[in-house]
Amino acid sequence: MKPTVVIGFLGSTLDASKFGPSRWNKWRPSVGLTMHEDLRVDRFIMLHGRQHQRLAEYISEDIASVSPETTVERRLLDFDDPWDFEEVYGKLLDFVRAEPFDPDVEDYLIHITTGTHVAQICLFLLTEANYLPGRLLQTQPSRGAPSSGPGTWTTIDLDLSRYDSIATRFAAASAESTSFLKSGIETRNAAFNRMIDEIEQVAIRSRAPVLLMGPTGAGKSQLARRIYELKRLRHQVKGGFVEVNCATLKGDSAMSALFGHRKGAFTGAVADRPGLLRAADGGMLFLDEIGELGLDEQAMILRAIEDKKFLPVGSDKDVASDFQLIAGTNRDLARCVRDGTFRDDLYARLNLWTFTLPGLAERREDIAPNLDYELDRFAEREGSRVTFNKEARDHYIAFATSAKALWLGNFRDLAASITRMATFSPKGRIDLDCVKTEIARMKRAWVPDHTGDDGLDVLLSPEQRAAIDPFDRVQLAYVTKVCRESRSLSEAGRNLFSASLSRRASSNDADRLRKYLARFDLSWTHF
Repeated sequence: MKPTVVIGFLGSTLDASKFGPSRWNKWRPSVGLTMHEDLRVDRFIMLHGRQHQRLAEYISEDIASVSPETTVERRLLDFDDPWDFEEVYGKLLDFVRAEPFDPDVEDYLIHITTGTHVAQICLFLLTEANYLPGRLLQTQPSRGAPSSGPGTWTTIDLDLSRYDSIATRFAAASAESTSFLKSGIETRNAAFNRMIDEIEQVAIRSRAPVLLMGPTGAGKSQLARRIYELKRLRHQVKGGFVEVNCATLKGDSAMSALFGHRKGAFTGAVADRPGLLRAADGGMLFLDEIGELGLDEQAMILRAIEDKKFLPVGSDKDVASDFQLIAGTNRDLARCVRDGTFRDDLYARLNLWTFTLPGLAERREDIAPNLDYELDRFAEREGSRVTFNKEARDHYIAFATSAKALWLGNFRDLAASITRMATFSPKGRIDLDCVKTEIARMKRAWVPDHTGDDGLDVLLSPEQRAAIDPFDRVQLAYVTKVCRESRSLSEAGRNLFSASLSRRASSNDADRLRKYLARFDLSWTHF
């Protein structure tokens, strides 16, 4: 067995007694913990102040008389104010850092029965944070037994997963948090659910910036707000939620909107303006489409993240604002860094916690539960409950989950679709005719009826299309058509490279397709 080391404060009240034989008629925790037959204490590190030097010596002598195998090491630890939390914690932390703990050689017990309440709390916090590599030890006099006995002792293991009832409650609380982040939607996509589990842990345990990537309409804005609301429910933020669409901030007004300005800073600045970063103080700032910001604004955002300070336009004095940042983008920021349109130092700062939200086409199994969610939102918004009849619902879901449904606008397309059908169903029931009309409307919207249209105009800008040779355009049009008709990148890769697959020992057709699409600034999220 490894030697056992107890660390604890001398009890200036509980350990004190008259200096005489009568002291053995009183339960004294520091002496009693060395008197247990089932608890061998090899070393006792006794913390005490200078004013209790004599008591410490006396208690050490008594311990030696009842437990000769226990070595008492007295450590002087003086506090100007033993009820000053900052002072007590700071000096205890210095003591812990200087102590040569070796958990592989010794077992440590942290005695929290003695000392002021502040000292006990600090010992608990240092143990919980693993600065003290041991278990908490509590002692108390035995009920109904002579007061002079050793009392009873018990340890507290701070690994809460060891306690079944507590672990069950934590699991339930965690499930509740992830459900909250999903707005209560019972999503079925395994990859998305794993990502939400990770976001839940990050949201609760970290204040570092979070980067949400994904195509427009994938739900970045809604998820950012739910992260904020989860942290607010747990009292981790006090301020508000400030959402900014960076794509709307252009030119000189961007600096003023974000960082504020002083009166007279420029023509039209007739009063001070605090700015959006200042409004987010104590809360959360969501910068959607952060890739649209200019390099100057990016530099100031970086400083605001790192120093919690920034300089308003026209001011020579910094303004402080402590907020947590969530950034959203549908751009490939790594490519933007290579192109020189996004600062590499800001990207490095944002890239600690990066999560890519899949588009609706990659989560077709989640369409049915999201359909119910959108109907609930419509009822809440309009005060009128609308439902599908069974035939209409089955027909809509069959189309929505098929390769014919492109979902170019992702969840925004779905929300708009449900809103239209609910609005055109004044009797409260969406029927089959309504569904068929809506499906035809969506098909027209996704694939415009242009003569000779190859589908590339909804994916590429006129400049991008003009830069493609006619030979390459025919090939690209066919590739994108296959992608639209496939359920996944892997399936599309297998369909496109099926002939060559039989002649190769191994392949990664998905990666091959991904690289091909990247030549035209396209990715699977576009489909």
